[in-house]
This record gives sequence, structure tokens and C-alpha cells, in this order.
Amino acid sequence: MEQKNLVIVESPAKAKTIKKYLGKNFEVLASYGHVRDLVPKEGAVDPKRKFAMRYQILDKNEKHVQAIARALKKSDALYLATDPDREGEAISWHLTELLKEQGVLDGKDVHRVVFYEITKNAIREAIGQPRDISQDLVNAQQARRALDYLVGFNLSPLLWKKAGLPGASAGRVQSPALRMICEREEEILNFKPREYWTIDADAEKSKQTFPARLIEFRGDKVEQFTVTNEAQANDVRQAIEDAARGKLSVANIDKKQRRRNPAPPFTTSTLQQEAARKLGFGAQRTMRLAQQLYEGVDFGEGAVGLITYMRTDSLNLAAEAVAEIRQVIGNLYGADAVPESPRTYKTKSKNAQEAHEAIRPTSASVTPERLQGKIDNDQFKLYSLIWKRAVASQMEAAVYDTVAVDLVPGTSAKREGSTAVLRANGSTLVKPGYIAVYKEGQDDAAEDDNDRILPAMEVGDEVTLLALRGEQHFTEPPPRFSEASLVKALEEHGIGRPSTYASIISTLVNKKYTELVNRRFVPTDLGKIVNKFLTRNFHHYVEYGFTAKMEDDLDEIADGREAWVPVLERFWTEFKERVDVVDETVTREDVSEARELGSDPVTGKPISVRYGKYGPFVQMGTKDDEEKPKFASLKPTQRMDTITLAEALELFTLPRTLGQMDDGHSIRVAIGRFGPYIQYGAKKFVSIKDDDPYTIELPRALELIKAKEEADAHRIILDFPDAGIQVLNGRYGPYITDKVKNAKIPKDREPRTLTLDECKELLAAAPERGKGRFGRFAKKTAAPAAQAAEASSAKPIKAAAKSKSTPAKTAKAPASATAKKAASKAGSKAAAGTAVRAAAKSAAKKTSAKTAGKPAAKPK
Repeated sequence: MEQKNLVIVESPAKAKTIKKYLGKNFEVLASYGHVRDLVPKEGAVDPKRKFAMRYQILDKNEKHVQAIARALKKSDALYLATDPDREGEAISWHLTELLKEQGVLDGKDVHRVVFYEITKNAIREAIGQPRDISQDLVNAQQARRALDYLVGFNLSPLLWKKAGLPGASAGRVQSPALRMICEREEEILNFKPREYWTIDADAEKSKQTFPARLIEFRGDKVEQFTVTNEAQANDVRQAIEDAARGKLSVANIDKKQRRRNPAPPFTTSTLQQEAARKLGFGAQRTMRLAQQLYEGVDFGEGAVGLITYMRTDSLNLAAEAVAEIRQVIGNLYGADAVPESPRTYKTKSKNAQEAHEAIRPTSASVTPERLQGKIDNDQFKLYSLIWKRAVASQMEAAVYDTVAVDLVPGTSAKREGSTAVLRANGSTLVKPGYIAVYKEGQDDAAEDDNDRILPAMEVGDEVTLLALRGEQHFTEPPPRFSEASLVKALEEHGIGRPSTYASIISTLVNKKYTELVNRRFVPTDLGKIVNKFLTRNFHHYVEYGFTAKMEDDLDEIADGREAWVPVLERFWTEFKERVDVVDETVTREDVSEARELGSDPVTGKPISVRYGKYGPFVQMGTKDDEEKPKFASLKPTQRMDTITLAEALELFTLPRTLGQMDDGHSIRVAIGRFGPYIQYGAKKFVSIKDDDPYTIELPRALELIKAKEEADAHRIILDFPDAGIQVLNGRYGPYITDKVKNAKIPKDREPRTLTLDECKELLAAAPERGKGRFGRFAKKTAAPAAQAAEASSAKPIKAAAKSKSTPAKTAKAPASATAKKAASKAGSKAAAGTAVRAAAKSAAKKTSAKTAGKPAAKPK
């Protein structure tokens, strides 16, 4: 009887590709990524029990584990073919642990197989050379997970407590990356530009004009700050013109031939950098597309893995791959483009996995032209980039003829003793080599791709001086990090590993610690607050060197040279002591980053800007005043470290009364929890989307009100005001609502003919919001009154302020969502539900007490 084998990979796409390379005796299933993780609550890692870790199966993958268990019962052997890195090794280990618990591994052969490309030969070779699960790699991954957990579960609650920032988090690797971005922003903010001038000439020889630049003046080398103002520039220019009298002489000619070698094939880091520069792809997008190319893409021949494994820091290429690339180069670009011997590259990273390969096409013969129009356009762009880089890395150098011509004023060709020396540079590409295929991009530097050819000149030749001009320049601050330059900086500092760069970047953006403005990272006020808290109180742990040392320790564990528990013990002893000290000594006031802006010209009260539970805000007055302070949140475009007194005072001008309606109701503009709005009746509101609430005037407000009423007229089908019931046109068709429940209307019923009793009957049978069709789109807030409390016109910002150091609740999450998030952090679904219900009930009571007699309608 033939043996039945079960192969496990991580994704269904990979399973589909691999299945066709194996015979009928192999079943291939996917684990869908990680199958277990730490329980999401305190105590998941226990330092007192040698860092024992408590795991639980992931809900979303439980059905996939059960499918694997059922298939294994019918199989004789299990082949674990998850990704060839620590994460992949850990997934294989976790899966076997779960299968052992279920008793389905008894009597089964278990093999670990790894491959770096999904091709028939690679798959079959891997199946034929199985090994055991590497406990060293598993321990390295467990140590990383434990470290991240211990940092997150101790620093994050401190941020909530000391900075009043629920939902904020601090990570072992993300925090040094945030520090990097914030330090760059400080450099930019503190930068003082310096003036400097360059002296440039336009010259002509044989009817060809060319530029030259001053490099020496009166025997001294011209540096960047040799000429620092216009008067100096004019003096230098006049002296050269007086000496030249319209002529320059050739004093020296330096001709060289320069060779430029190609860049090595891609690693994870360099692929992300080049995809950002050349294609405008973010790190996550690049990795998602690379994963698809690795796992298999169908371009008419069935699913085929097009590139090798995309998480690598190695620059090696397999000998067979190099031989094929060299053959393809010869066929496409000629024998002259192929160097005598293959090029080899050595990575600078001391912990690089040299046994792995760089990222390359699985077959260089699959040129981009063969795929054009047959695969997704983004996949095609990334594959083309990888193919060109790999092929170019094995090509001949590009050869340039370069020439530097030194010119002196006047008709004398002697450089010594002349008033000045100007230099003209030129170059000519004489042998394109690898540039025929690929040229590496650069960060934050302009590239001149054009060759400059100078006219033929000999020493002693005279050249006509057409013009001499001084050009003013100012030094510029260092540029903000792009995704490409941030990944490069992380790699240079040893922060993170190939598999983590994309997640570091996404975390910084998703947590709202940074924003991408013109594809550059700008730290938010929240990011700056978190960074200052960490650098002041946990400086050692956000140092670049410390984070890099931890990565080295993890690599030592993976290589079997270090045990994982002692590494964690060394870290934990010092770290826990520091956490306890900060908990006891640091106050919330220390973290708020309060800054005095000046005084209110009317009341004389101090105006300050600070950070609170709901974001950055300005405050008028102090907590010691007899009258409570006033608060106002900053505009989205304003920043704590740049806001001025005048800008702060403007924030206190809301709510504003613009005029009156014909029925006598005031027209007022204000900001509530849903943003800026206009109130034009006891319960009538219209949202302001494109206008500035601080400058909008009555005519524009009336336009918005008219547009809102016209929209409402089309939206309301029936209105039973005494019963609080309406029949409305909604996004998904007509429906009935009483603001508590939404009810469907039978398809065979005309909405306009419904009676009040029929509407009540349908509402009674409808599920509560959140449980029916409309629940997905309903606001998960505590109660209708709580939902609309801050749409009130009566000083919504001040009314919303809950403490002496807390701004408007314009940024507050609904009570239920906040409670749910907190309870989830604590780790229990039951607790989450209880917290939600308790918070909802409490919020409803508080809101109804606060807003008695106030409108309860969300502005629209």
C-alpha cells in the first residue's frame, strides 16, 4: 500500500502551487499563518517560572487546524513546509504541539522541509532532504515574542496611566524607530540656515558653450562657506572679470576612465527601498506583492513561483542561478556584457544568513516581456524590478570617459599665481555594461543622468568667457525620512530584521504616532509625547545600540550559541526595576508637555497648550482658579510645538452665533464630537465638511442649511413625530426607524402606504442595532442620548471637558468601544462584554444628566 503524506504550508496560494509538483500521494493544506499566540492578558509570560509562556489557539485558524488534524488521521507522514525563517519554524512547532495535544501525531513520521523557491526541482529536493524542527530557531522566536510581550505589557499601561493615553503602546522595536523620526523632526525645527555663494561661469569653445565653477581663488581652495554674502561674491566676480578681460585659458586637463560596478541583488531591505524610490510602493505593499510572486502566479502555464523567498538579508546567489543569469545576459545583451567570472557579493551584516539566497527570479529566462499583460500590473512592476536588479548584478561594469578641465583668467595658461581657477567637468558613457538593464536609485539626492560632453581642448587653448555670475544658496535641514530612507536607517542601526521592517512602519502610522505627508514621516503630537516619555524615562531601552544588541542576542539563540532564558533574565531584571521606579516617581503633569503661550488680553488668564486624554488642546486659566478653565482642541493641522497665542485665542471663539432663521432660532456654529457643525433649530444640525468653522459666514451657512433640508426632504418618506418614528430612504433602501431600532420593509409593500401601527409592529419584531442587517453600520455607542450629547449647541467643548486637564471629547471613542478595547487588553471576552455593558449604562446616565433639555441628534 502506498504511503499517504500530508504537507503543510502557510498560505492556500502556496498550497495550490506546490500541489501540482507533488504526486497523488501528497495532500497539501495551509495553516493560514500562525496557529497559536500568547493569551492576551497579564501572566502570559511568567518571569518567575523561567519565562513559561501560555499559548492559546487563534480563533480565526482553529478550523484550519482541525482540518489538518482530520487529514493527518488518514496520512502516514507529516511534512512541515512553512516559511524558511524563525517565524516559519515556530509555526511548524506550534502546529505539532497542537496536534500532539489532540493525539493525532501518534505513530506518524514528522519531517521539517525548507525551500527558498517554489519550483518543481526545489520542492522535490526539499521533500527528499527532510530534517527535524530546529528548537534553536523556535527558541529565538519565542524569546522575541516574550520580549515584545514584556515590553508592551509593562510600558503600555504606564502610558495609559501617566500620560492619560488609553490605546497608546510602546514596542521594543517600534519605539527606537519613533525616536529616530522625532529626532529628525527636532533637527529640522532647530535648523538654522547658513548663506553661501557659488561663482559659476559660462564659457565657449568652437561654438560650443559649457559651464565651469570656481574652485580656487587667490591661491586658496574655495569651500562651501568661502563666499558667504553678496558683497563678497561681487568682489570675487569683479576680480576674475578684471583678470580675464573676456578670455580664459586652459591650464590643465585630467582625463580618466572610470568603471562603475552594478549593485548587488536585492535583500528585503533594499527591495523595499528601491520599490519606494522607483515604484512609489510602501513597504507593506511591496512585501504583499513579493509574497504573491513567491507563492505562485498564473501567467498561462498554471501557478508558478516567480521569485525566491523575499525575507532575506543574504546577497548570495545559487551557482545554478548565476549560470542561468549569465546565459540570459549573453543571449539578450551580447557576450561583451558578461564578465569573465561570476560576480560575488558579501553582506556587511554580521548575522546575515549566508546559506540563504538574495531575492532573484526563480528562472532568469522568464523575462518581464513574457509576463507583460498576463499578470497583475503591480506584480509585473515588482517582478521587473527584481529581474533587472538580479540580471544587472552579474553584468559587466559601466565604463565612462571623464575629463576635468582647469581654466584660469586671461591668456596665460599657467595655473600657479593666477587670480582664480575654474573647473569644467564632462563625462561620456563609452560602455553601458549593466546600465543597459538597471541603475540604482538614490535617496534625497538629485541624479544627473545626462552625459556632459566638453569641446576638444588642449593646454594653452583660449576660451571665451561669456558670463560670470554669483549664485546665492542656503543650507537646508536634513530631509524627513521616507519609507525607503527609514528602512535603510533601521538596517544600518541593526534595528529589526527583514521580516519586521514593514510591520514597524505600519505600526507607527496605524497608532497615529506619525503621518505620511508627501510620502515623508512627520511625527504627530501623540508620537512626540510618547517618544519624550520613553526617552526621558526608558532611555536605555530606546537606544539604537541596545535594540541592535538584543537582535544580536536573538541571532545567537537561533544559532545555538546562547540559551534563551538567560537572555530574558538579563533583560527583565533591569527593565522591571526601571518600570517600578517610573511608576512611583513620574506624574501625569510631567508627561503632559504643557507650554505657556501668553495671557488672554480680555481676562488676563494664562493660555497654555498641553496634551490630554483626548489629544492636544489649549487651556485658558488654571485648575486653581475659582472659575473652571476653558478648553479647546487644536485643529488637525496645528501642532503643540508651533501653535501661537493668536492661533490659540481663535480656538476659544466657538460657538459663534451667525444670525437667525425666519422662525427666530439662532444659527450657530460649533465643534462637537463628530466635527464642526451648524445648529439652526432646537434639534436641527448640519455638518461642516469643506468650510472653516472659525471663518464661515451667514450666507454660506444658509446655503448649507438649504442643501441639508432639500436632502432631508428626499430622505424622509413618512414622519410620525408624536411617536418618534420615521420611514426613511437609506443607503440600502427604505427602512423604518425610531432611533433605537431599524426595521426592514417587506419587499411587496409600498413604503408610503405604511400606517403608524404597521411601523410599530415591524419595529417590535426588528433586532436591536448591532444584531441585524443594519447593525454592521450602526454606531456602537452607549445610548442614543450619549451618541448625540456633544452635538449640543450649548458650549459643547466646555461641557465635554471632564477634568481640569482634559480637553473637549471631540476625539473620544464611544464608551462601549473604549471599554471593549480595555477589556480586550485585559484578555477576557466575558470581561469585555461586561465592561461594555457597564460603560454603556454609566455613559447613558451621565449623559442624560448632563444634557437634560439639550438636543439629542447627531449632526449630519
